[in-house]
Amino acid sequence: MSIAYYFQIAGLFLVPFIAVLLPLLIGQRLGDAGRKKSDKVPHIQINSVVVSAFGLLTLMIAFTFQIATSRYESRKQLLMDEVTKIRTTFLRAGLIPEPFRTNTKSMLIEYVDGRLQIVYDLDALGRLLNRSQQILDTLWKYSEILAEQDRSSEAYALFIISVNEMIDTQNQRLTVALQYRIPRAVIITLFIIEIFSMLVLGYQFGMSGKRNSRLNLVLALIFSIVIFLILVLDRPELGLARLNQKPMQTLHEQMHGKLLDVNSLVP
Repeated sequence: MSIAYYFQIAGLFLVPFIAVLLPLLIGQRLGDAGRKKSDKVPHIQINSVVVSAFGLLTLMIAFTFQIATSRYESRKQLLMDEVTKIRTTFLRAGLIPEPFRTNTKSMLIEYVDGRLQIVYDLDALGRLLNRSQQILDTLWKYSEILAEQDRSSEAYALFIISVNEMIDTQNQRLTVALQYRIPRAVIITLFIIEIFSMLVLGYQFGMSGKRNSRLNLVLALIFSIVIFLILVLDRPELGLARLNQKPMQTLHEQMHGKLLDVNSLVP
């Protein structure tokens, strides 16, 4: 992993942490100053504002977390769909003639190998995605050649459909994983509400004359961890919220096993 990667991870945690702790400290100073200037402390009014602010903050966090988890579930479903499409294409490759049959199965095995490598080698993400696209382009060229040879062949049609579905699933996975994000306006709104909520809470602490540094750190940690989790779920390319790759690993083992079986039959 590069240094920039670790800086990015640290930033995803430190920015929410500072967005909680700093407003708390500023609010406490303002509250201290207000308490010294006034003998009457409007506790009821301040409590009402704090409750309202934190109610809105809770709602906003829940809304943002729901978006992140929904995208996570979508990625999981697309993983299952892709495994199914690859397995179907691999099986249907047995219906087409040589050399397309062997070449297709070999490329599909390489495709699955690349899919698994992407999960554990983020530095190779760009190269592996380019190679995956090259494999899909080659398989589609095979489909075009087979269609020209015999447009009435049902076996060819089944293979072509499988390749087309693989391409569609690949595009969907890339779109959901790398392009769709929680809207920036939602993230900005979340941080604004969080900052003002902590500012009001700190002001309440200052007006009451009860300042607690440990409590400030605990609050900062709690909220920063939750927001960090939201941001991590929204950025699967970081590798901190990996999907369970067991379905793809099982397919990998099955395909390599079938390739060995086929090779053992060749004299």
